[in-house]
Order: sequence, then structure tokens, then C-alpha cells
Amino acid sequence: MNIYFETLGCPKNVNDSEMAAGILEERGHCIVDNPIDSDAIIVNTCGFINDAKKESINKILEMADLKEEESRKRLLIVSGCLSKRYGDELFKEMPEVDIFIGVNEYQELPDILEKHQAERELYIYDSNQKFQEVQNRKLAENPYTATIKIAEGCDNVCAYCIIPHIRGRYRSRKEEDILREAEMLAQKGCRELILIAQDVTAYGIDLYGEFRLAALVKKLCRIDGLQWIRLMYCYEDRITDELIQVMATEEKVCHYIDIPIQHSSDKILQLMNRRSTHESIVNKIQKLRNAMPDIHIRTTLITGFPGETQTEFDELYEFVETTKFERLGVFAYSKEEGTPAADMKGQVRSDVKEKRKDAVMRLQLEISLASNQKKIGQVLQVLVEEQDEEGAYIGRSQYDAPEIDNSVIFNSDKVLKPGDMVQVQITDAFDYDLVGVEV
Repeated sequence: MNIYFETLGCPKNVNDSEMAAGILEERGHCIVDNPIDSDAIIVNTCGFINDAKKESINKILEMADLKEEESRKRLLIVSGCLSKRYGDELFKEMPEVDIFIGVNEYQELPDILEKHQAERELYIYDSNQKFQEVQNRKLAENPYTATIKIAEGCDNVCAYCIIPHIRGRYRSRKEEDILREAEMLAQKGCRELILIAQDVTAYGIDLYGEFRLAALVKKLCRIDGLQWIRLMYCYEDRITDELIQVMATEEKVCHYIDIPIQHSSDKILQLMNRRSTHESIVNKIQKLRNAMPDIHIRTTLITGFPGETQTEFDELYEFVETTKFERLGVFAYSKEEGTPAADMKGQVRSDVKEKRKDAVMRLQLEISLASNQKKIGQVLQVLVEEQDEEGAYIGRSQYDAPEIDNSVIFNSDKVLKPGDMVQVQITDAFDYDLVGVEV
């Protein structure tokens, strides 16, 4: 069967689709790049916030229209977080979808397809099982950058978040399995390895009784071929001194870290059920910058959380202004049913939430430009990703994660290909991109 994947949402979803595609290929199916050529379309959805849910539903309907327009008989399968969260409702309201699965059914997918008859089916299982190990992951032809999932699920019961309900309790992956996959990725040409989980800093606590991220990173640094190791989704209170030391001393570890702090007001952090405080956040950032003066810290913030008055927002704005994060994204609070925050008093009007979000992003625009302008004259190592129509190359430095952060646009007299690493002198800077020339 020819199968097409449409993947929405975060890098963890992309990783899931790659594993599912590998499982299907191992059972004799063919993964295709165009839905027109498919016998089955799998839409791997995101259900984290309202905008993501809308995007997922629109994509399902788009694929359903394709299914109806084409004379070729094909199955429409919906998987992922939206399906796990709203499977029963979607099954009733979307008769155009043949099969619904959640986030833990990919290993059973070949059997589901083989026994599928004319009836529509719903397969949503428990999320609290052990980490599901998959041997054959479907990768791009040139996987110069790749994610590696080190854990699944989450035990951080943040008041606004539905992820523990969707993906279950935190389950670390065995260290030997992570190292095995990392070796395989390096042998296939991977230069940048991105560690992902709902919370990478909790790695090992359930399996080994202690936080083992620092030790794992040190072992990953010994793998030949890997040049960059990037950490995503780190909780501030679990960024240990040992981890900071490993980041500062191991050459392969990017001086980049994603710390989703969400807010800076102690009142709002407490309402969010976060373990961090304003003081702990400030102190941790200072520790990171003292150990690595060039570190680029990415964070995400939420404006308009229930109970956020103008006073708490002013605290947040001043915090962003003084901290000067190199990378920052902002979400207006999304009221998610089934979460404690949805029933809280002090819900903020939508227009106020959006206005506050826009204010922080305008401020961040200035901060990002100033940060980029400091790089003019510097020489950065750049990972080549593509070439534009005018012949310029587009890549990233160690300070930028794929699909999320800045790009480096540069000229070169050489013929370069995606995955090449070159030295680029920065000659100009914009709000979110750098310009340079290979040296």
C-alpha cells in the first residue's frame, strides 16, 4: 500500500511520523511524497492549543476533500494528539475519516490496515505504558539534522496543559537504545542531533532514580560524526550545575538551550503550578551566561493567563526587557477544557491577551535585532540547508534550531549541499536573520 503522511505540530510529532513510516515500510508498505499517489493518507495531528486544533481539523478536511475528488479509493487515517484527545467526538462528527488512532498505536498500524474492512474504526489506547522502542525509523535521504526522542509523556502537571492526559506519564527511554539510535543516525550522515521530550531535563528519573541527562549527553558527545548536540524543552529547576558544566566543556554541545519558562511573575507561576520562581529563573539564566557567555537562550511565554492583571503583565514585560532573551516566542493563553486553568477565576479577555502578546513580540523584535547586530564581523560555523533561486545559500548557526529560529543567508564561490558545514563571516543583520559570506 502507498501511504502519505501529513504531519502537523512539534518536532515530537515529526519524530512519531518517522517511526510510524519505518514500521510500515518494514511490513512492505511504501511511503510516498504526494497524497495523489497514495492508497492511504495519515494526518498526524496536534491538539495542544486552539490554533493547533483548528489547523489540524482544516488539514483533515482538506485531505477528506482530496479523498472525495479522486476516483482512486483511499483510506483517510487520523492520528496524534488531537485524535487521542477527541477521538470519540471526531469519530461521530467526521464520517469521512476511516480510522482514528492516538499516539501509542503506531506499532499496531500495519495490523490495523491489513484487517480493515468497510467499517470505520477507532483505536485509542492507554498512554501509560513503557517507552515504545522502534528499530527502523524512516529518515530523509540526507538526514544531516535529526531529532532523537529520549522520553515520552510528562509528569509536570502545569495548570494550562493537556499533554499529560494525551501522552501519559513520563517514560524515559533506555540509555543503550538512545545511544544505539544516535550511532545509526551518525552513520547515515547526521551532523546535528536534537534531543527532544516533553521535558528532557527529567530524563532518567523514572528508570534510574536520578536525573541522567548530563551523563547521557557526555556519552553522545563520544559518537563519531556528530558535530552539534542540541537540547530542547529544558525545565529551569532541573538544569543542574552538572548539566551546565557539560554544556560548557563539551565542544559538540551547542551553546543553545530551550527553557519554556511561561511567565516571570511569582503569582502567575504559582497559579500555573510551575516549580520555578522569578528569582530561580533569573539565577539560572545568570549561571548559564556565566558559564557560556555566548549562549543563546530560547524561551516561550504565555500572556493573559487567568489572574494576570496589568501589574503581572508589566512584570513580565520588564523581565523580557532586562533579560534580553536571544530567542523568544509568545502565546496568548488558550483555554483548554480538562485543565485546571480552564476553570480558574480571572479569565482575561481575548483582545487583551492578544494585545499583550503583540507588545512583548514588538519588544523582542528590538532585542533580536540588537543581538544580531553584535554578530556583524564575527565568523560563525553554519550548517547549510538550501540554496535560494538567486543562488544564495541558507543555513543555521549553532544558535538556531531548525524550523524555529533564525537563518544565515550567505554567498559562496563553492558548490555546497545540504548538510555541509562552512565558516561564514557575518556582514549584515536583520530582525531575525543574518547575512554573510563564506570565508
